Amino acid sequence: MCLIALAHEAHPLFELAVAANRDEFYSRPSAPAAFWEGAPGVLAGRDLRAGGTWLGLTKNGRFAAVTNYREPGRYKQDAPSRGTLVARFLTGREEPEAFAAFLEREGQSYNGFSVIFGSPGLLWHFSNRGGPPELLSPGVHGVSNALMDEPWPKVEKGKRALRDLLDAREPLTAEALLGILSDPEPADEAALPETGVAREVEKALSPIFTRTKEYGTRSSTAFTVDREGRVVFVERVFDADGHEVGRGAFEFTIGGEP
Repeated sequence: MCLIALAHEAHPLFELAVAANRDEFYSRPSAPAAFWEGAPGVLAGRDLRAGGTWLGLTKNGRFAAVTNYREPGRYKQDAPSRGTLVARFLTGREEPEAFAAFLEREGQSYNGFSVIFGSPGLLWHFSNRGGPPELLSPGVHGVSNALMDEPWPKVEKGKRALRDLLDAREPLTAEALLGILSDPEPADEAALPETGVAREVEKALSPIFTRTKEYGTRSSTAFTVDREGRVVFVERVFDADGHEVGRGAFEFTIGGEP
């Protein structure tokens, strides 16, 4: 997951609105969003190599999502999968405070990550390359492969687009949120971050919707949770040419029928 833009307690009708792109190697097998067999209250995609996920929401209101922290010089081949952190929170019963303590205690055994977790009205964030876990303040936030709200071009562009949707007179919908995620325009050279990869690679990874020869946006996910707990969740899945090859749509009410 290489961009998460979210509006947290920033709209009179919605507790949470999320627009997120998952960028990954095309060769890494994964399954699209679905309710999990064995954990039927969990709605998430699945990494078929390590068993974790990048983003998910449950019928009892648990939400988590993770992005990798780009630091090629510190990558550990034998580190556990960061996606298992999201799966642990979604399938578990730990209170967010207890999960935050676990992350702070065990997080350094993982490669770099930033994770958002909690419930639609009460979210936490943590990076094992930053400070201690913190509550996420109400407002519009974004994270890519760095710390929360690090002003990378794609983060700033995604946050601006999300604010525009919040300010618009049209209803805020998952389909409108998906529109944020399809922007293929690379960032200006002068605005690129420096993360330890070559400048041409940095530029190729700078669009909101990324496509290179071996790596790119595999899926786009958007969902809203209104103040009655009603969820509308839509996912688009893409092939290596950037063509949509799958779409899933789900609606449920948090705390409703299991």
